[in-house]
Amino acid sequence: MAPDRLRFDFSYNQPLTETQLQAIEDEVNTVIRANTPTQTKIMIPDDALKTGAVALFGEKYGDEVRVVSMGESPDQQDQAYYSIEFCGGTHVTRTGDIGYFKITGESGIAAGIRRIEAQTGPGAELYARNLEKISSTLAASLKTKPDQLMSRVSSLLEERKTLERDIKKLKEKIALGSTSGSGASSEVKKVGHINYLAKTLEDSSPRDLKPAADSFKKQIESGVVVLGSSMDGKASLVVGVTEDLLDKISAVDLVRVGSEALGGKGGGGRPDMAQAGGPDGNGLEKAYGAIEDAISS
Repeated sequence: MAPDRLRFDFSYNQPLTETQLQAIEDEVNTVIRANTPTQTKIMIPDDALKTGAVALFGEKYGDEVRVVSMGESPDQQDQAYYSIEFCGGTHVTRTGDIGYFKITGESGIAAGIRRIEAQTGPGAELYARNLEKISSTLAASLKTKPDQLMSRVSSLLEERKTLERDIKKLKEKIALGSTSGSGASSEVKKVGHINYLAKTLEDSSPRDLKPAADSFKKQIESGVVVLGSSMDGKASLVVGVTEDLLDKISAVDLVRVGSEALGGKGGGGRPDMAQAGGPDGNGLEKAYGAIEDAISS
């Protein structure tokens, strides 16, 4: 605790909501604005407790304690002051000397224990001024007004989601070569009597591989589709098997063969679609060959 900031720990089993934090802040500032005088008394601990003074849990007190009272109680029937506490610190002479109270954080510090951090007086003013500066800078960057930042950010997030969907569709189109299916058929080879398509999708994330494999399976109608991608030096692999071959071939068995070639272990999924990966981002061609050998054998 210092003249311009404070930490307050209390027992509570869940995070405070924004509404609760605002209510606390408003109530404290109401007491501050009332600008009532504070009172300090030196008392015997037992007598102080009888007045309703709050002692710190676990704190040891001597024969006398310093009791600080401040603010007007909203319910005069119980006590005359808003706050009465055992305290050894230095305090203001009136609540208005605090100036302004602004909560800057709320967090859990132990099981069932929460902590509020706040700024007061000049510290709170500086904190508010910095927030205002940040909002003004952001508003200028986003070509809007500070009081319209929330709606502007929401709009941008929606635009981003739309763009991500469009990019994903575009990647699938590029991977497929064309919507007509000619791009896939030109890359299919025969492994025995089975159609086999192995293809690397550049700049694709692992989650893009399964929907692309489904599209390729529809194009080749019968066969095995193996798609791979590499990101951050690691490889991802998806194997798809058309329904007519499931009594002979399992995508799970094949993807495990491919994963081993990539330096990985295992992999899993369903007989018609399975996924795995490995640490060798440059080993996709090796994995395709290993899967082809497994099919032919």
